[in-house]
Amino acid sequence: MTGNHTAEGPKHKRDLTRRKVVVAGAGAVAAVGVGGTFAAGAFADDSGDSATDTTSETCYKLTSETTEGPYYIDADKIRRDITEDKEGIPLVLNLKVIDNETCRPVANAAVDIWHCDALGIYSGYESLSTGGGGGTPPTDAPTDLPSGTPTGEPPSGAPSGGTGGGIHEEPTDDERYLRGTWKTDKQGRVTFRTIFPGWYRGRTVHIHTKVHVDGEWTDAGYEGGHTCHTGQFFFDEESVLASAEVEPYSTSTTERTTLEQDTIYDQSGTAGGLLKLKYNKKNIAKGVVGSITMGVDPDATNTGT
Repeated sequence: MTGNHTAEGPKHKRDLTRRKVVVAGAGAVAAVGVGGTFAAGAFADDSGDSATDTTSETCYKLTSETTEGPYYIDADKIRRDITEDKEGIPLVLNLKVIDNETCRPVANAAVDIWHCDALGIYSGYESLSTGGGGGTPPTDAPTDLPSGTPTGEPPSGAPSGGTGGGIHEEPTDDERYLRGTWKTDKQGRVTFRTIFPGWYRGRTVHIHTKVHVDGEWTDAGYEGGHTCHTGQFFFDEESVLASAEVEPYSTSTTERTTLEQDTIYDQSGTAGGLLKLKYNKKNIAKGVVGSITMGVDPDATNTGT
């Protein structure tokens, strides 16, 4: 599978079937590098993380569906560590997928995540992204809305035809950092290692996700099935303001949209994709652990387009 699609390709794949993917180095994923002890234990909770356990009160809530956005690439990388060489605050993302009606874990699902780097740039779309660098970090939440009401991703400086947020754009380069796919275990859990995302004009800090089910894992990757959930994960304001004090986030000159101002986040907390975060409040640079349980309808098709 390649990152470039014909005009008809992406729609067909998103609507009905899961792509055939090539496993490149999937067995060589290791939690090493930035963060020392933090990174060394990045995947320690794969077999069970209490932070991702749900309760009978919340497990019946269907996690909000959102727009796919213009920068989705039908997974090129089967991996849990999606950092590559990108600089930023280490982030371990512990996810759990459950059937929202039965509360039973959804095992062997393919979970995609993708997001921008610390300065708001998406791999595969570096020439189209609206990130920025240089200048003074924000020291408080913005007091005024960004000029122009956000309507999608991104609302300003977007590629032609992409202002609605759901119109797919063809990749413009071969970079694939901060993108990856991995399968859920028997408990419906999957863990990724990445960096804390930055921001770009018109959107709050977020991570995109898709959950694919009813496909088959083979030596070549994951084939068939359908997309039952397309959503986004969000970060509370306290964590974003703390990240803005750390390089390279602190060099951004891009106007920031708060969680409350964002037009994609529905303000519903966990059901809307708000992550539960753990980090040293005095030194967020050491790393962040984010967790969430996604309640999905495995029989539904939600492509976010």
